[in-house]
Amino acid sequence: MSKTPCIPETLPLVDLDWRRLLPLAGRANGALARYDGMLQTLPNPAVLLSPITVNEAVLSSRIEGTQATLEEVFERDAGIEGPESRRGDIEEISNYRVAVGNAEAELIHRPISLSLIKSVHQRLMHGVRGRDKAPGAFREDQNWIGRQGDPIEKARFIPPSPLILTQKLGEWEAYLQTEDEDPILQTAIAHAQFEILHPFKDGNGRIGRMLIPLLLYKRGALSSPMFYLSEYLEAHRDVYYDHLLAITNHGDWQSWAEFFVGAVIAQAESNLAKVKQMRDLYERMRREFVEVTHSQYAGNAVDAFFARPIIRAPDFREVAGFNTRVTANNMLRQLEGAGLIRRVREGSGQTPSVYALPGLINIAEGRPVF
Repeated sequence: MSKTPCIPETLPLVDLDWRRLLPLAGRANGALARYDGMLQTLPNPAVLLSPITVNEAVLSSRIEGTQATLEEVFERDAGIEGPESRRGDIEEISNYRVAVGNAEAELIHRPISLSLIKSVHQRLMHGVRGRDKAPGAFREDQNWIGRQGDPIEKARFIPPSPLILTQKLGEWEAYLQTEDEDPILQTAIAHAQFEILHPFKDGNGRIGRMLIPLLLYKRGALSSPMFYLSEYLEAHRDVYYDHLLAITNHGDWQSWAEFFVGAVIAQAESNLAKVKQMRDLYERMRREFVEVTHSQYAGNAVDAFFARPIIRAPDFREVAGFNTRVTANNMLRQLEGAGLIRRVREGSGQTPSVYALPGLINIAEGRPVF
C-alpha cells in the first residue's frame, strides 16, 4: 500500500460498468420516488419528520465517535442535563442540526458550492472538538487517517497533497453542476470524491454525509432534502470505510457505486416504513388528543410533541399557542392520565415538569426506548 498522498481521479469517471449500474440506479430512483411521494402527502413534513432529522445528526456524528443517543438529545432540548461525559457529544450533534438547517435554507437561492460548504463547516465546528482546526477553511498542510498518535508512515489513508487540493476541489465543484449522469450515481461519486479529497482538517465525514440529501435535492431526485443515509452507513460502518479505501487503494469505483446505490435502496425502504408509522401515529394522536381533551388546541398540541418529542411544560404552552398556563397544564394532565404522553420529570419549584411522546421516540429510534 502506498504511503504517499493519493492522487484522485478526474471527474467524471469514464471506466464504470454502466450496464450493471443503471438497472440498480433505476431501482434506487424508484425507491426514492416512493419515499418522496409519501413525504408529499404529509400535512406538515418538517414537523412530522423532525425526529428523523435529529436522528440523522445523532447517527452521522456517531460514525465519527460520539456516543450520545437520540433520547439524550431530546432530553437536552428539554433542559434535562445528561451525564457530563455526553455534553461535548450533544454540542456536536446540535451544531450538525444547525449546519444542516443553514445549508438547506441557502440552497433555496444558491447552488452547492465550495463557499457554501466552507460556511457550513464553520458552523459545524463552532465551539466543539475540532474548533482549533481552521473551521471554514480548506487545509493547507498534509493530513492523514490512522490510529491516534500514529505517524504518517502507519497511516490507513493519506489524502491528496495540499499542492493539488485547490485544483481538485475546483474540478469537484464543477462536477456538481453537471447533469449528464443519473442523480444517485452522481451523488455516490461526489460523496466518495469529497471524502477522498478530505479538504478540512476535521469534520469531513459529517460534511460529506450532509451533502448527500442536498445533492439529491438539487438534481431533482427529491422534492425536499429530507432523505438521510447515516442510519445505513452507521450500521455498515466498516464496509462503508472499506469501500472508500478500495477506491484509493485499487481504483475500485465500481464496488463503491454498487454499495452506495444499495444503501440508498435499503434506506429509502426503511425510511418509507418509518414515515408511514409516523404518519399513522400522527393521525391517531390527532384523533385521540381531541377525544380526550375536546380542546381547540388539540391539533397544536400534537404538533408540539412531534416537533419536540420530549418537552418542558412551559415550552409546550408556548409552542402549542395556549393563552394561559392553567389551560396548558390541564391538557398535559388529561393527556398523561389517558396514557398518551408520559411525564419524565416531575416539576418542583422553579424546575418545570417534562413530558414525552413515547411512541414517536420509539419509531425514530427504531427500537423500544420507552
